[in-house]
Amino acid sequence: MKKTSNLAASELIINPDGSIYHLALCPEDIASTVILVGDPARVNSVSKYFDRIEIKKQKREFITHTGYVGEKRISVISTGIGTDNIDIVLNEIDALVNIDFDKKEIKTQKTTLNFIRIGTSGALQADIPVDNFLASAWGFGLDGLLHFYTHEILPQVQEMLHSLENPIAKAAYAFPADNMLLEHFGKDFYQGITLTCSGFYAPQGRQLRLQAKWQNMLDYFQQQQTSLGRFTNFEMETSSIYGLSHLLGHRALSLNLILANRAQGTFSPDPYKAMDKLIATTLEKFSNL
Repeated sequence: MKKTSNLAASELIINPDGSIYHLALCPEDIASTVILVGDPARVNSVSKYFDRIEIKKQKREFITHTGYVGEKRISVISTGIGTDNIDIVLNEIDALVNIDFDKKEIKTQKTTLNFIRIGTSGALQADIPVDNFLASAWGFGLDGLLHFYTHEILPQVQEMLHSLENPIAKAAYAFPADNMLLEHFGKDFYQGITLTCSGFYAPQGRQLRLQAKWQNMLDYFQQQQTSLGRFTNFEMETSSIYGLSHLLGHRALSLNLILANRAQGTFSPDPYKAMDKLIATTLEKFSNL
């Protein structure tokens, strides 16, 4: 069979209107800075701060608004919860800018995007109070997504994993935030290693009617002092955003609103007010980027 560089229709799925399969976006619909939010309702909470909105599109849980903050173009997209959705969103956004849809070929000249997650999280450490903001210096993946992609483990990550005794922790993967974005957006925030989990309950050490297999999960990560810093919080997307961005050549940063403190057993008294403050702070920093 003759080899071809063209991507098959089953691999790069394009809708009849020329948009990418799940997101229903065309290449011209996306800005070079993309804010990722899990909750579809949070898209409006972000875009209400735009000076003008030029595009609104939706398919399934994926809602996109693209507009301007001042003269700077920006997009906000809802991903839904979990790394499985991040796999869809980041690959399809990358395809919008780095694949020629007409020729079905990967472009020679690549475009680098900024991905900024604005999400919620639970703190592991008692000294990180609710309603505070945390920038993820590293995303530590307990979810397994990046194991399906060919990549080399960073030397500093290899050293860290080697020092961990728990077999689940040793099987994780980790990628860093982009240094420029971390310095610009996160310098006034708490920082640390963010644990990305494949679920909300037992995968994060919670128990309701079912018993968690890893009984001392919180204690284990609270006590670890690694060469990359300490574990600070749980959530469900960061490691995949960092890993896929690293492999695809994009810049990424995860900004977390601490809604719960697992060590203290506390929860935010007004989550919506706190999230609105994080959104406004992030967009103000974006205007000065």
